[in-house]
Amino acid sequence: MRGYRARIAFDGTHRLPGGALILVENHTIVAVESADFPPPGGCTVVEHPAVLPGLIDSHVHLCGDSSPSALDQFADVTAERLQDIITTAEQQHLQAGVTAVRDLGDLRWAVVERPRNGSGPTVVAAGPPLTSPGGHCWSMGGEVAGVDEVRRAVRERAERGADVVKIMASGGVLTPGTDLLACQFSLEEMRAVVDEAHRHGLPVTAHAHGLPAVRRSVEAGVDGIEHCSCLTAGGPHLPTDLAVRLATAGTYVCPTLGGVPGVDPPPFVQARLAAVGADIDKHRAHSAEMQRAGVTLIAGTDAGISPGKRHGLVPMAVADLVAVGMPPSQALASATGLAARACGLQGRTGRLAVGLDADLLMVDADPLADVTTLQRPRAVVSRGRDVVLAG
Repeated sequence: MRGYRARIAFDGTHRLPGGALILVENHTIVAVESADFPPPGGCTVVEHPAVLPGLIDSHVHLCGDSSPSALDQFADVTAERLQDIITTAEQQHLQAGVTAVRDLGDLRWAVVERPRNGSGPTVVAAGPPLTSPGGHCWSMGGEVAGVDEVRRAVRERAERGADVVKIMASGGVLTPGTDLLACQFSLEEMRAVVDEAHRHGLPVTAHAHGLPAVRRSVEAGVDGIEHCSCLTAGGPHLPTDLAVRLATAGTYVCPTLGGVPGVDPPPFVQARLAAVGADIDKHRAHSAEMQRAGVTLIAGTDAGISPGKRHGLVPMAVADLVAVGMPPSQALASATGLAARACGLQGRTGRLAVGLDADLLMVDADPLADVTTLQRPRAVVSRGRDVVLAG
């Protein structure tokens, strides 16, 4: 048995007033006591200023190597190279204190079917995202059309062991020839996806940039929406009725904030956004509007798709959520306890609670007073294993 003591502790939903002594045996939390609690005899205790659950990135692409052509290289990448890319991505997340990720688009089932040897973060995997023929991220292998075909595709994901179904409800900035403002699937097709996925116990999350695709996703009853940019020809627009529906339905919205400071999106991405009156600053303002409207926002970064979206950036996403008006405790929860619920991991991680995986992040100051302390991990524990931090 090992112990981790901190005078400042956030348990995934709120501050623990007496700090915490967290006792770990093998890979599991076996006790959460106040910081003054005497540890059992023979238990080695390590002390840090502050502790919270390991972070969760709700939107990553482990097959992406964060290069300028990260999602364009799939036609040429070998299976061996792909596994190396995934291994590197997983280690980058752990180095940043990210102990669980939700992969929302892989190539050739590489993430879904990857053996889990315990050396990386916990992974929730979608497999190739469902997209229309020639649609956004078609090269990942998820092209489908028609109600019968989308139902078969969902069943295939359930049979292969996917944890979530991802559908590209609109075009995307990284796939030339797709329309950001247009829907890629009919309402009937999207309802079929949701119905079939829920029949197999799987949640559905939808990539949606254009306002029509966001509306259609809500009408179809998806569990989550990625980006949720609400783009129109004149930029982002959040109608009041849509904001109310998103908030009252409890739809998990991942605005994919967070990026490497000083690194702008690739020029062609900026050009595609500018063509519809959008940019990063406007998306942040739109995220602030969703926050004020009571929409449930979770932390996720779209990690791996470009140099500005490298793996391990959830601390930046949390800081961005605070910057757009989210209270620090809520922002921390968006990357811990709330993210765990959104990703279906609430019974495994995201909280400092007995019986959950021992996923811990130790930092040098109170994260509720300064969320940037997340960017300076002192120690990371992933399923009971101490992560060796570089530098």
